[in-house]
Amino acid sequence: MPPEHEVASDAPLIGKPLDRVEGPLKVTGRAPYSYEYRHARETAYGFIVPSTIAKGRVTEIDTSAAERVPGVLTVLSYKNAPEQAPPHPRVNEVRYDRAEPFLRGPEVRYFGEPVALVVAESFETARHAANQVRVSYEKASNPELELTTDPTKSYKPEKVNAGFPTDTHQGDFEAAFAQAEVKVDAIYTVPYEHNMPMEPHATQAEWNGDELTLHSPQQGPEWCQSSVAKTLQVPKESVRIVTPYIGGGFGAKMPTHAQAILAALAAKALGRPVKVAQTRQQMFANTNHRPKGIQRMRLGAGRDGALTAMAHDVWMQTTPFDEFVEQAAAYSRVMYAAPNRVHRHWGVALDLPASDIMRAPGEEPGSVAMECGLDELAVALGVDPVELRIRNEPRDDPETHLPFSSRGLVQCLTEGARKFGWSQRPSKPGTLRDGQLLIGYGVASAMFPSRTRPAVANLRIEPDGTVVGGMAASDLGTGTFTILTQIVSERLGVPMEKVRVEIGDTRLPMATPSGGSMGASGNGSAMALACDAMKEKLRGRKDTESLAQYVRRTSPDGIEVSARHEGSPSKPQYSTHAFGAQFVEVGVDPVTCEVRVRRMLGAFACGRILNAKTARSQLMGGMIMGVGAALTEESVLDTRYGVFINHDLAEYHLPVNADIGELDVVLIPEADDHLNPIGTKGPGEIGIVGVAAAVGNAVYNATGVRVRDFPITLDKVLRHYTEAHS
Repeated sequence: MPPEHEVASDAPLIGKPLDRVEGPLKVTGRAPYSYEYRHARETAYGFIVPSTIAKGRVTEIDTSAAERVPGVLTVLSYKNAPEQAPPHPRVNEVRYDRAEPFLRGPEVRYFGEPVALVVAESFETARHAANQVRVSYEKASNPELELTTDPTKSYKPEKVNAGFPTDTHQGDFEAAFAQAEVKVDAIYTVPYEHNMPMEPHATQAEWNGDELTLHSPQQGPEWCQSSVAKTLQVPKESVRIVTPYIGGGFGAKMPTHAQAILAALAAKALGRPVKVAQTRQQMFANTNHRPKGIQRMRLGAGRDGALTAMAHDVWMQTTPFDEFVEQAAAYSRVMYAAPNRVHRHWGVALDLPASDIMRAPGEEPGSVAMECGLDELAVALGVDPVELRIRNEPRDDPETHLPFSSRGLVQCLTEGARKFGWSQRPSKPGTLRDGQLLIGYGVASAMFPSRTRPAVANLRIEPDGTVVGGMAASDLGTGTFTILTQIVSERLGVPMEKVRVEIGDTRLPMATPSGGSMGASGNGSAMALACDAMKEKLRGRKDTESLAQYVRRTSPDGIEVSARHEGSPSKPQYSTHAFGAQFVEVGVDPVTCEVRVRRMLGAFACGRILNAKTARSQLMGGMIMGVGAALTEESVLDTRYGVFINHDLAEYHLPVNADIGELDVVLIPEADDHLNPIGTKGPGEIGIVGVAAAVGNAVYNATGVRVRDFPITLDKVLRHYTEAHS
């Protein structure tokens, strides 16, 4: 039998664990990333000058010393930058298709906001000259920098991220909670975190007359095209975004960030190509961060473990100039049955860089409160945490009461528990040791919504029989090139080596952005429909005739078709989600209280798997990222100045190989015909969901100490452990 993540050799091509088709280009350095393109004209280099106050305005900017540095070409500021559109409204439902101006005025909204751009013949010269720019400020007297639940400093947004309702209510929570036989009432906090993809945010801009080309890493190329056009007040069709290879994104490359706009402005001003790359430190101010959140979880149940009351209250950081309230309570709305329920959100506007999506926005932080809270309830009841989850499995969506298109959570829990060896879990905390180490097991469920957006695919058969598929999709390391190639190859019955997929260019047809686990489903469905349209064109082909022979006989210039997938319906008939279960074993040193993840297993029902290898890689990557959220990742805010002080990879601690023990992924077979033409749900986001909660629950099982303030660093464990044993 092949390993569980593989498919037998006689199985269909879809689902096989095939190598990435672009893999050889990447490992040999021949896959060009955005900063690496060469232009016919010599390229200049820009370097951002950041603000050094949290809020206020520029009163004077002296660029004379910088302009005298040999090799400096220009210094842009609000005084001389090309004209741009005004900023977008503070509340804007279309987050990425909007104007994003920079250097438009003297106002400073957050620490690190660009106040100037130095452009020179070399990067080193631009960086040196940037230090010569002198800026004077008028500081705002009292910037808001502390997250709070104070009702005078929080507010109710009209909606939260992804269009979810701010609040939902069913039944009478207060009465049911008061009467519950067993209760949990706990506060959990999740920290500021930053997306830190390997490839930094870097853009090259070149104007040819009125036509602008940007080589820029973007998860949604068409959204970037529209955003840049609106910002520069030019027609959308005059802007081209080229982004075939992206070195990671995790949501950080969904918006159009400062370097893209500044490169376009500088290239326009100079009449030559300009590169602008954000440094790692600048990325902590001018790219996405996950907002800090405070969550109160209240659960009431009978002695049999059946939930009777559930309340999930969330306070999330947002900003005065751009509303983004992460939908953390949306997670608990779907997961478990409870007749009396309240799910509410508040925004707290702080004078910080705008928060935005980070892998599994809403579901990742929301799972911390829901899944840790349920573990606390299991402890209070004396019930196995896996069994408690199964007892509260809903018949339909608890929020909408729509039937689930498919829901593999119970299978994920039971199969995952069996393979992990959950039956060996110590029922009493602190009773299992390996040498000096205290050993603990933790579990958490996982969920991520399954939805998609419209996409269009072109498909062409060349006279030599080569099949070319094209769409403006992006591949940020997730396997888009490969899965689209597999779809075309299997659906048309041609070898993969005769298929070429072209993506990452807005001259190609519109595509679903690579975010929200939507890309594979939307773009794969459009490509599958294009294949079906092509098969109709090939109906007259003789059995003895090769594809190339048929094309040369009937259409010497080639055969071309196009197809559109409309995306998720506006009025869904089903509740559509991927589900999973995370199992973790930790070892905790009782002297230092250092936590080590020894084993992890994730079981996932993610619809039809297009490529077992790329799907497994996505899920493993999410689980590893979840370990960071559990134990190490925190952007530390200096509330005196509004700056994230650990703004590099020396002090922003990401998990490394030594932090990850044995790691396994179980793919639960599932094909959901209600979702899209190819039955997929997408594994990109769900891998991170529930990991932090599972680690926290495992730490409790090892030590008897409950840490509710994430990340679970050793000082927090040590403090609670010392108090418990003093």
